[in-house]
Amino acid sequence: MVTFGLIMIYSASSIWAEYKFHDAFHYVKSQGLFLLIGLVIMYFVSKIDYHLYKKYANKILLCAFILLILVLIPGIGKVRNGARSWFGIGPLGIQPSEAAKLALIIFVSKYLEKNDKEIKSIFHGVFPILGVILTFFFLIMLEPDFGTGMVIVMTLITIIFISGVKLGFFVKCGLIGIAGIVGLIIIAPYRMARIVSFLNPWSDPLGSGFQIIQSLYAIGPGGLLGQGFLNSRQKHFYLPEPQTDFIFSIISEEFGFLGVILVTGMFFYIFYRSIKIALKCEDLFGKYLVFGLSFGILIQAILNLAVVVGLIPVTGVTLPFFSYGGSSLLITLCSIGIILNVSKTK
Repeated sequence: MVTFGLIMIYSASSIWAEYKFHDAFHYVKSQGLFLLIGLVIMYFVSKIDYHLYKKYANKILLCAFILLILVLIPGIGKVRNGARSWFGIGPLGIQPSEAAKLALIIFVSKYLEKNDKEIKSIFHGVFPILGVILTFFFLIMLEPDFGTGMVIVMTLITIIFISGVKLGFFVKCGLIGIAGIVGLIIIAPYRMARIVSFLNPWSDPLGSGFQIIQSLYAIGPGGLLGQGFLNSRQKHFYLPEPQTDFIFSIISEEFGFLGVILVTGMFFYIFYRSIKIALKCEDLFGKYLVFGLSFGILIQAILNLAVVVGLIPVTGVTLPFFSYGGSSLLITLCSIGIILNVSKTK
């Protein structure tokens, strides 16, 4: 998947990279560096006993909390596309919200194992952990990074759901969540513009609806077998930054429906294998940990694909393993390393 992703980053970005940096391989080199680092991290993480994360879960969460605070400070956090959500390290960028996602999954897994009996009580079991989740969501929204915040909340709510909390509680949370999302949309006009462009992109075809229209123009001509590798038209300055959130559009255009089936099939296969590992794990912490990591990858992928085909408004969520973005790739490969360790630990 990461090899295919690197190849598609070249295909999607070569025209823009040549124009902007006079180097068609600019984005591939950067992503390739993160890929090598990520593979090394995945290997070493797969050798570390996952029980160690439970021991240091509180400290890991505290580090993630401090990073989310630091990134909000002008001069420390870098602004990209209107969001102060990056630490700049030379030409590279590190996104602390990605690390927070992993830290929260570890912490919530430990909490659910420790409070296995109390979790049935909404007041004593669920509310404390929801307070932690919403605190981190609030910090991420200050950047703002609505997409990553939604992935984190949906992933953690899924873990809490499988721990045995009553369905009625989640129905109430869903209604409150919808009200909260409406409030967030009202206070930020650009989010309302995304909603309007989602409902009718052609109401503002050169503004808020431009990206989704160009994405659909890429997917439509793909047909069954696609236009062929490197033959995308939309990457020629039509679809903005196609190597990031909308790389799936280029895959669809160049490889057609066959490419769509291949990519989605690989995601569901990884999810299937991860769930088998979780079910076989006899340790409750390990079960929750694998469930959380696998659901995190799948939910992020589903949200990205839903945006690309116009099912939901643009959220700014990358496609795991494929999209250009070092932080996302490192955390995803680290997650796979943890799942591999759980699968090998008796």
